Amino acid sequence: MEELQYRFGPLLKPLAWCNARIMETRENLYRRGMIKQWLPPSPTVSVGNIGWGGSGKTPVVDWLLRWAEKQSLQPSVLTRGYRGRPASYPFQVGPGSLVEESGDEPLMLARQHPEAHIVVDPNRSRGGRWLFDHYRPDMVVLDDGFQHMAVHRDFDLVLLKPSDLVQHWNKVIPAGPWREPVSALSRASAFLIKTEPGSFNKVSALAKYRLEALGRPVFLFGIEPVGFRQVITGEAAPDFGGEPYLLVSGVGEPKQVHRTAKRYLGYRAVDHLAFPDHHAFTKADVVEILAAMRRKGAKGVLCTPKDAVKLGPMCTEEFYTFDLRIGFGPSLTEHGATFPVWWDEQWQSIRRSGREQADGETSSRTEEESHSGTE
Repeated sequence: MEELQYRFGPLLKPLAWCNARIMETRENLYRRGMIKQWLPPSPTVSVGNIGWGGSGKTPVVDWLLRWAEKQSLQPSVLTRGYRGRPASYPFQVGPGSLVEESGDEPLMLARQHPEAHIVVDPNRSRGGRWLFDHYRPDMVVLDDGFQHMAVHRDFDLVLLKPSDLVQHWNKVIPAGPWREPVSALSRASAFLIKTEPGSFNKVSALAKYRLEALGRPVFLFGIEPVGFRQVITGEAAPDFGGEPYLLVSGVGEPKQVHRTAKRYLGYRAVDHLAFPDHHAFTKADVVEILAAMRRKGAKGVLCTPKDAVKLGPMCTEEFYTFDLRIGFGPSLTEHGATFPVWWDEQWQSIRRSGREQADGETSSRTEEESHSGTE
């Protein structure tokens, strides 16, 4: 797709210009209140991006859920559930849900956070109302929500890739991968740029050049494995002990998966079977994978957590998955703190604001009831 956009870029620019103007008009209508937003009763944070996938949304959502659980908060997620096909909406995802119903990423989050409420619905306002009809979560995470302005949010975390700052900068669909023009970035509360830990210094100067004028905090982060887990049992495994392995992925950026595996293990996979992003694995795929593993003399199969969810019970004991954790670099702005420190401060500010508003509403209702009683 990127190659076609590069080749036909000049011809696609007029369409991209029209698309950008449509998205700007839509944003203005929401800003002026001409299109209504649903206001969640609890603080809401959107995790989204300006372009197509691969920017690390799911790991950031996972981090926010882990953070909330450590704070003894009840978190929830509103997501469209890409490629999920439940019988009806809204659909609450549990650890035992089928990937065909929920989609791969919601199911992965539900298994990692069984106490969180993960709700799938393309209409996230409807899904959110259902959520609060049945539960009272302390925090709502709006997954892939930057363009989903029908739901009000307290914070917009906008994720970027280094390519967004270079060759893809302000290249709107269909001439590039961006969903909105560069003016949309002014809605962001903070920027998180996914990069490999060894590239932090290289990306810093470019990020400051592109984003400093917006006056928002800018953070770098990377996703690193801390080990592996057998897919079937979930048991931890430190590595393959130098034994050959076969790498399998069905994600948007397979080259990044390959680099991560090599960096952690110190040696390359005997082969890398790269399936399309969000690929729905079948038994025939598993047979193909195992045949390739034996043909190449590999001792195991290594896949991403998202692929492990889709492979599920079709796996054999030879299948392992990354045990991933997110790591944050320092802020690139004058704030200087890491993202976790910054987020702690923002959350406290949100909660204080929310309590003051709630107290004010309670006082107003009390006064009205008192006046109506005297009349």
